[in-house]
Amino acid sequence: MSGSGSPERGGSTLDDVVNAVVASYRVDPRGQYINRRHRPSRDEIIECIELFLQVFFPGYFGRQDLTDENIVYHVGGLVSALREKLARQIEQCLCHAAEQDDGTVLRPCAEPAEGLASRMVARIPALRALLIEDVQAAYDGDPAASGHDEIILAYPGLLAVAIYRVAHELHGMGVPLLPRIMTEWAHARTGADIHPGAQIGRSFFIDHATGVVVGETSRIGRGVKLYQGVTLGALSHPRDENGRVIRDTKRHPTVEDGATLYANATVLGGSTVVGAESVVGGSVFLTRSVPAGARVAMKPPELSVRTASSPEDWVPDFEI
Repeated sequence: MSGSGSPERGGSTLDDVVNAVVASYRVDPRGQYINRRHRPSRDEIIECIELFLQVFFPGYFGRQDLTDENIVYHVGGLVSALREKLARQIEQCLCHAAEQDDGTVLRPCAEPAEGLASRMVARIPALRALLIEDVQAAYDGDPAASGHDEIILAYPGLLAVAIYRVAHELHGMGVPLLPRIMTEWAHARTGADIHPGAQIGRSFFIDHATGVVVGETSRIGRGVKLYQGVTLGALSHPRDENGRVIRDTKRHPTVEDGATLYANATVLGGSTVVGAESVVGGSVFLTRSVPAGARVAMKPPELSVRTASSPEDWVPDFEI
């Protein structure tokens, strides 16, 4: 390369830097993807998300001049493109997983990928029915919502839930990696982090969305409402006798039908159950089960308020 032998500041040439970086690839295989063939395309997976949204909510996403005359043709094109892209990315994910296991791909991935993509596309009507209930739950649960249009076009919680519902289906079909790419993209876009392995019932509403975390083994019933900052997390990560994390255990809570968890509530532990129709107040830290219909709240903090007549040497106590 031109100028590659010229010393840089500190005495290293560009050749030295390049050789050192390449040597680091060979010393430690983590963080590099060399000499391997199969890797899913994050960009194309995002295109799949956008196609799903156009099918779920026609006229809100993508093309806007839709009518009864052109809708069948339009949806046919979307579904065909979606199945093709999805099959290609599922194939890459299946082959990637095989390659990660033993360094080779011993079985063809295209045929099972096409079957899984077709199964996923066939689930679109049922998923759309779920999402319409989620839209209605948002409208019923938020007095600030002006209508369904605002919720579909503007609410980050609905976007996070829509992508979760797609990813959860793929996760249940055993598709590796792709569901996490979907939900982590939604996490970056909406601030809500929902693991695709979580089980979430109908009419689910996340209000404001920012900071919500729903762990992999969470179980959420029907008609549940979460506010911003709610965490359904694990108390600790159980480990085996060799110190390795045990992954196939229930680590996250169960939230039963109709429960409401207010802002910044934290509920931890695989055996923790929030009973049906319970209300968990803001900033509550909960590690034990509560019965159906419970009302869980923190004691109000003691406030210090300074007024115009307060002494000049008054010092507020900011200790928490």
